[in-house]
Amino acid sequence: MSASTVPGRFALVLHSHLPWLAHHGAWPVGEEWLHQSWAASYMPLFAALRRLADDGHRDLLSLGMTPILAAQLDDPYCGEAMHAWLGSWRTRAHEASVVGAVGADETAAALGRREHRAADDALADFETGWRHGASAILRSLVDGDVVELLSGPLAHGFAPTMDPRVRRFCLDEGLADTRSRIGRRPTGIWAPECAFAPGMEEDYAAAGVTHFLVDGPALRGDTALARPVGSSGVVAVGRDLEISYRVWSPRSGYPGHAAYRDFHTWDHRFGFKASRVTGRSVPSEGKAPYDPDRARRAVDGHVADFVRHVRSRLTSESARIGRPALVTAAFDTELFGHWWHEGPQWLEAVLRALPEAGVRVSSLQTAVDDGFVGAPVDLGPSSWGSGKDWRVWDGPAVSDLVRVQREVTGAALDSVAKRLDTGAALRDRVADQIVRETVLALASDWAFMVSKDTAADYARERAFTHAHAAREIADAADRGREETAVRLADAWRRADGPFGALDARRLLGAAS
Repeated sequence: MSASTVPGRFALVLHSHLPWLAHHGAWPVGEEWLHQSWAASYMPLFAALRRLADDGHRDLLSLGMTPILAAQLDDPYCGEAMHAWLGSWRTRAHEASVVGAVGADETAAALGRREHRAADDALADFETGWRHGASAILRSLVDGDVVELLSGPLAHGFAPTMDPRVRRFCLDEGLADTRSRIGRRPTGIWAPECAFAPGMEEDYAAAGVTHFLVDGPALRGDTALARPVGSSGVVAVGRDLEISYRVWSPRSGYPGHAAYRDFHTWDHRFGFKASRVTGRSVPSEGKAPYDPDRARRAVDGHVADFVRHVRSRLTSESARIGRPALVTAAFDTELFGHWWHEGPQWLEAVLRALPEAGVRVSSLQTAVDDGFVGAPVDLGPSSWGSGKDWRVWDGPAVSDLVRVQREVTGAALDSVAKRLDTGAALRDRVADQIVRETVLALASDWAFMVSKDTAADYARERAFTHAHAAREIADAADRGREETAVRLADAWRRADGPFGALDARRLLGAAS
C-alpha cells in the first residue's frame, strides 16, 4: 500500500557538464575525464531513464545538458575514441580475470569478472544507441515527456564577470545549439555555477528563458517557492540545501559511506577501482575489497533515508508557508556514477520510491506551470561556489586567469568588429575561430580547477592556450596578413571545432 500523499512538489535537477576536452591531452584529465564520465554517468543515467519511461514514468526531472558537453557527445572523433576506450576497458578486465585465475588471486579474478560484465554491457549499449551521438537518445526522452531539458551558454563561461556582449551572445548561441540538436529551444537553463548578477534576468528574458537555478542562499534560504526576479517575469528556482546536502555537500553525504566503492584508490595493475571506502581516515593501502552486495544494501538504506527526509521537508515547508511547497534538489550529473559508483543505482531507485511514498515528482517547468511560484524578489550577486559568492572565479587565486580572459575578450571584440564592420554578407571563418577560442578560454572550469587545486596546471594551460590561439589569429588578421590568419584559424579549428554553426556576425548583433 502506498504511503499517504504529502503536500507540495519535489523537483530533481541534474547538471551535465564537462569542458571541451577533445584533442587536449588524455590522462588523468583530458579525454580520459570525458570517457570515464560518459561510461560511468551519462550512459547509466540514460539507461535508467529509458527503463523508467518503459515502466510508464513521465516528467521525472529537469536534465541540464550544456552545449559544450552535447558537442562532445555528438562529435565523431569523440565517439570513435570512446568506442576504443570501452574496448580497452574490456581488455583490461579480461587480463585481470586471467591473471587472478592463474595466480589463484580470487580478489583480482572477481574484480576482472565484474568489470568484464560491466564493459560488455557498456559496449552493447554504446554500439546500439550511442555510435551516432547522444542527441537522438536525449531527444527521445524530451519528446516522450520523460525529462525537461535545460540548456545554457555555449562553453559554460562564468557569466557575471563576462563582457555583457559576449554573455548575451553565448546564451543565445547556446540555446540555438540545443535547438539544433533536439528540435526545440529550451526555456529553462542551468546558469553556469548557478551564478547571478543583477541585470542578468533581462538577458534571460530577451533570450526567451523563463526559469533558471540559483543556490539556496541567493533566496536567503527560503526556497519553498520559485520567485520571479524583479519585474522581469523570469523565475529563479532555489536549490534546497537541507535536502541536496543530504546526498552530497562539501563535507558529507551518502557517497562517503564505508560500503561504497572508493573513488581515489586504484588497483594499478589493471587500472580499476577495487576497494571500498572502508573509513574516511583509512589510507589507501588499508582499504577493504569492494563488495557489491554490501554496497547494494547501503543503497537501499540511503534511498529510504532520502525519501523519508523529502517527505518531512515537504510537510514542514508547506506548513511553514501555509501552502504546498516546492523542494528542489540539484546536483552535478557526474556525481552519479563517475564520483559515486553506486549513484545511478540510487538515483533510479529514488525516482521509483518517491511516488510510492506519496511524493509528487515533476520537472521545474511543470512545477512553475502548476503555480509553485511566490512573490517577486530582487536577487543580489551569488553562485553555488565557496562562500556562495564569486571568489572561486574572480578571487585572488585566479587573478591571472581573470586578467587574461578580460584581455582576450577585448582583443576578440576589436578584431571581429574590424573584420565585419561593413556588414559581411558571408560567414568569416577567421572571425568565427577567434570567437570560438575566446569562448573556450572563458570557460568557468579553468578558474574552478585552479581555485580548488584540482589539475590546476592543466586548467591554466587550457585557458592560456585558447587565449593565445584567439590572440594569434586576431593579430595576424589585424596586421592584414590574411593568408596567415586563415591558415592559423584552420589549424586551430582542427583541435577546437565545436559549434559548427557559430557565426561571429551574431556577436556584433549581441553588442547592440
